[in-house]
Amino acid sequence: MDATVMARPVTTERLVLRLFTADDLDDMHAYQGLPEVARFLYRPPRDRGRCAEVIERIGKGTSWKEDGDNLTLAVCRRDVPGVIGEVQVTLSSAYARQAEIGWVFHPDHGGRGYATEAALALRDLAFQQLGVHRLFARIDADNTASERLCERLSMRREAHLIENDRDDRGWGSEYVYAVLAREVGSAGTE
Repeated sequence: MDATVMARPVTTERLVLRLFTADDLDDMHAYQGLPEVARFLYRPPRDRGRCAEVIERIGKGTSWKEDGDNLTLAVCRRDVPGVIGEVQVTLSSAYARQAEIGWVFHPDHGGRGYATEAALALRDLAFQQLGVHRLFARIDADNTASERLCERLSMRREAHLIENDRDDRGWGSEYVYAVLAREVGSAGTE
């Protein structure tokens, strides 16, 4: 996949998933700058300058060929302008067709199913268009909302990593969730 493939946004019943543009800076900073959002990402909140740098990089899309290639999509409601969050998939092993999925949303949009709807669309894109065999998520063990989201994506918990990461609050633990393409009816990509 390259940026030209993503020229056409992915749409769901209520959402549009598309590449970020420079016009999305204020919206991204509105959630990426929040300490309660950064808490589960093991990094400090992003300032506007860092958000601009990130948008510059991710707005170009990806070639989806090499380990580390990443596709990050802005999540927008179809009925209201603005970005409410983002979903991303990162190629962790091109050879083994393994990819990591993740999401970050503004807390003001929580509890409405937007994260689930967007993550399901990205999961399906990863399996059906990007040729991913195994999709996994690494989540903070205290992030119960992401834990439930993984389960809604038909992922199973495969590991509990104890005190495997550290931030300014101390040690944190993670869960690893995963699902195979054939487990969600995407066997055509196998």
